[in-house]
Amino acid sequence: MEEKKIENDGKDIVLDVRDLRINIEMDEGTLTAVRGVNFSIKKGETLGLVGESGCGKSLTSKAILGINEKKCKTTGQIVFDTDGRGMVDLLSLSPKGKEIRQVRGKQISMVFQEPMVAFSPLYTIGNQINECTRLHITKDRKKSREISLEMMKKVGIANAEKRYDQYPHEFSGGMLQRALIAMALVCNPKLLIADEPTTALDVTIQAQILELMKELQKDLNMAILFITHDLGTVAAMCDRVAVMYLGKIVEIAPVKDIYAAPAHPYTQGLIGSVHKIGTKKEERLFSIEGTVPLALNLPPGCGFYERCGKRIEGVCNVKEPELTELSDGHAVACHLCGGCQGCAFGANSGEEAKKDAE
Repeated sequence: MEEKKIENDGKDIVLDVRDLRINIEMDEGTLTAVRGVNFSIKKGETLGLVGESGCGKSLTSKAILGINEKKCKTTGQIVFDTDGRGMVDLLSLSPKGKEIRQVRGKQISMVFQEPMVAFSPLYTIGNQINECTRLHITKDRKKSREISLEMMKKVGIANAEKRYDQYPHEFSGGMLQRALIAMALVCNPKLLIADEPTTALDVTIQAQILELMKELQKDLNMAILFITHDLGTVAAMCDRVAVMYLGKIVEIAPVKDIYAAPAHPYTQGLIGSVHKIGTKKEERLFSIEGTVPLALNLPPGCGFYERCGKRIEGVCNVKEPELTELSDGHAVACHLCGGCQGCAFGANSGEEAKKDAE
């Protein structure tokens, strides 16, 4: 498989995902897990990828590293600013080839959701962190140990020399997550993919881990793709937010715009379901009706149609909306938000939306 080099028109773009699609063949038909995802990340920026479980967040992140299962058929482009070779489409590289291995772990690293599963119980923490340094930095065992210990200290692991020779079961959940971050950052990557890195931790440790990631990001000028379903974490961590639903990005905007003026009904529902300080005890939290449908033999129209309280019959169930820019950096895929002045978000009226669909 030949490497494809791509011209980079954007400034400081580290990663540019273009029309990413992931299909999984099943006995019942084709599962369209990811359906035309587009986003980019700049140096030093944190992009939050938000959505309910099963919307395709993790599949998207694993596609960047080329570690999805063989049954996942991936198309599109994942353009990355590689060291020495410029912008390269990672999907054009063999998933087991030398080129992708020079990127995976060294230039792009990943912090997985559950640290207990990410580490092998048979090897010490130091041995597993060392594997990255010996593979990508130096073969010298002494120097490799020094680099690993330095990173363990940097992520806040106390008594790193002793901890270096301990096994995963001897670490608490918070310390194990710090060790996982150390392993991901020991090679100073350009891009860190954090797949719900604080889900299994208590609130106090979660805050420490998030603060740690922000500090290390400043030191390394590193881009972060932060995957989560926690909108509170998004507000604390991210510069921009991409809201994902049923394999598509339905809204993308700077984090302040998402909270101040969410345009898509799904985004409005997510933000409305968050508990707010001052809410009366008897008040019920808002909830989005129904569940995410299985992305199998999907009908035409908007994927959120069945759950949307603002749906337009004859429009939303006929034509799938495309991402439309509402303002600088704020785009939404919704027939109600076509740029007219019908509501606070510039929404179309029902009749105008029908004409657009036709």
